[in-house]
Amino acid sequence: MAELKNIEISDSAVRSAEALDELQDLQGEKMTLNMGPSHPATHGVLRLSLELDGEIISKADPEIGYLHRGDEKIAENMTYNQFIPYTDRLDYLAPLANNVAYALAVEKLLGVDDKLPERCKFIRVICCELARVSAHLLGLGAFAMDVGALTVFLHTFNEREKIYNLIEALTGARFTTTYTRIGGLSRDLPEGWTEELSKFTKEVSEAIEEADKLLTRNKIFIDRTKGVGVITREEAIDFGLTGPNLRGSNIEYDLRKAHPYLVYDQLDFDIPYGEVGDCYDRYLIRMEEMRQSVRILDQCIAKLPNGPVNLDDGKIVMPHKQKVLSSMEELIHQFMLVTQGQNAPAGEVYFGAENPKGELGFYIFSKGGGVPHRMKIRAPSFVNLSILSHKLPGHMMSDIVAILGSLDFVMGECDR
Repeated sequence: MAELKNIEISDSAVRSAEALDELQDLQGEKMTLNMGPSHPATHGVLRLSLELDGEIISKADPEIGYLHRGDEKIAENMTYNQFIPYTDRLDYLAPLANNVAYALAVEKLLGVDDKLPERCKFIRVICCELARVSAHLLGLGAFAMDVGALTVFLHTFNEREKIYNLIEALTGARFTTTYTRIGGLSRDLPEGWTEELSKFTKEVSEAIEEADKLLTRNKIFIDRTKGVGVITREEAIDFGLTGPNLRGSNIEYDLRKAHPYLVYDQLDFDIPYGEVGDCYDRYLIRMEEMRQSVRILDQCIAKLPNGPVNLDDGKIVMPHKQKVLSSMEELIHQFMLVTQGQNAPAGEVYFGAENPKGELGFYIFSKGGGVPHRMKIRAPSFVNLSILSHKLPGHMMSDIVAILGSLDFVMGECDR
């Protein structure tokens, strides 16, 4: 290390190579540092290759692929229903929402998306909004913990446990749900479930307000997030950001309003959006989105109709077991669905759903038959992470955890 000393340098000397070398010796070389892939603040197996000038980031390269599983290729060798469990493992904090988005894409290919029973649509919306609350609770809890607020994390996880109890009663599993089916759902709501959901919406509303009191006007939290990681409107559009990260940059765009699906056009809710596009705005967006999701859940409980939860079409939905055991036609339908899958027409479709992380999209290219010829998954976390190399340089190293927490990504769908 060069000895620190005062140097007086004339204008002519500055232009000399010797003086520039001496200044470089005093400044020191830039340091390359790996953050992740085993780091709690990277929220999964993300590696950031950082070039540091002291505490200032001069270059940042996100490295992904440590969790790669080839889901898109796997889909080419499975029937449409068989692939549903793999969607659980994309954004594994919101598996119910992934199930719904994928099922809607396949139903669009089959041409039955507008024929779903009303009860099925309402239950799917409930699933999506429960998943949004669950994912945001964890995202905000982890974000707060990253910048030093542990108490919020404990509050949010307590509420998530209640959500998992509801999901377990509904699907039979807590984490990897595999609840939807092409053309409907695996089962109807259990008895008394809506009463438990209604009780939860009241309790989680109180928890959201408690977290709001702990963070929104907290001086330390504000100092760590306000004015940090500012993403302008133009940058958000150029990098293809979606979800809360896009709306935090003062862009009022939500697929539930812009391109309504299921029964979102029958529900009353607001789309929050920010002004500056910093970490603090993105925090406020998710906080308000949870309130709006609770509002949607309450409306779905009140409006939930009776009726079937599956299409009445034996070539798309598995027939009832009793009919399979007593009717040759239903037995043939079940055999064909299990061995070959739904006979989808040739064509290309894309469907995007408003997931907690942003727009989760499925592009399906079919040549006909029961399996897709090609499938492409538009993973919002993958797209959102693309802005890191542009946005991190110029920030302090301590700002990284705040920026990563505010982007709220999941590597399961990023490394799909």
